[in-house]
Amino acid sequence: MKRTLVSTIVLTVVLAVAAFGQSSSAAAKPATPTTPGAGTSAATAAMASAPTGSVKVGIIDIQQAIIGTNEGSRDFETLQKKFEPKRNELSGQNTEIENLKKQLNTQGDKMNEEARTALMKSIETKQKNLQRAAEDAQADYQQQQNEIAQRILQKMAPVIDKYAKANGYGLLFDSSNPWPQGPLLWATAGVDITKTIVDAYNAQSGVAPLPAAPKPAGSPGSATSKPPTSPATSTH
Repeated sequence: MKRTLVSTIVLTVVLAVAAFGQSSSAAAKPATPTTPGAGTSAATAAMASAPTGSVKVGIIDIQQAIIGTNEGSRDFETLQKKFEPKRNELSGQNTEIENLKKQLNTQGDKMNEEARTALMKSIETKQKNLQRAAEDAQADYQQQQNEIAQRILQKMAPVIDKYAKANGYGLLFDSSNPWPQGPLLWATAGVDITKTIVDAYNAQSGVAPLPAAPKPAGSPGSATSKPPTSPATSTH
C-alpha cells in the first residue's frame, strides 16, 4: 500500500502545505515532479539556491504521519474490517480454484475427454471471474484508502505549516519514499519531525487513540505501525 498511497497524495502534500505557506514565492509555486528523478532535482536546486547555513531543514514521513494519527489508525482499521468479508470471499474462491486444479492434476488422465475439457473450462472461467473481482475490490479499497488519507492530509497541512513557521524551518522533505523514488538521500533522526506533527495533530483533532490490543502470552514488544493491507488475493 505504501507506494500507492504515497504516489497518490504526494502532490496534494506539496499543494496543501504551499497553500498555507506565505513566506516565499517558492512555496506559492511548488514544483510538480513528473518522474522519480524530478523530485531529487527540485530538492537539490532548492538547497543549492539557499545561503549555506541559513536554512533549517527537516523531514517528515507523510504517509506514516497520516497512518500514525489517532484518526488515521481508527479509520484505516474500520476500512480493514469493512473489506474483511470481501477478502474472505476472494480467498474462498481462490481455494476452490486450487482444489479444482488439484483434481485436474490427479484425475485428469482418468477422465474422458468431455469431462476433462469441462473441468478445464470451469477452472478458466472461475479464474477470470476471480481476477475481475479482485481487481474491482482492489480499486475500491485503494480509492477509499486514499479518500481517508486526503481528508486527514487536508487538516494536517496547516499543522505542518504552523509548526514549521514557529520553529524556523526553511525546508521540509517528505521521507515516505526512499531515494531515488523520493528526493531524500540521507538524514539524521534528529531532523525527523513526524512524531511531533502526529502529536500536534492528535491534540487538535481530539480523537482518542485506539485501545491497545491484548498481547498473547510470551509475545515480544508491540508491533510498529504498518500500512493497511489490500483485499486482493492470489489468482494464479
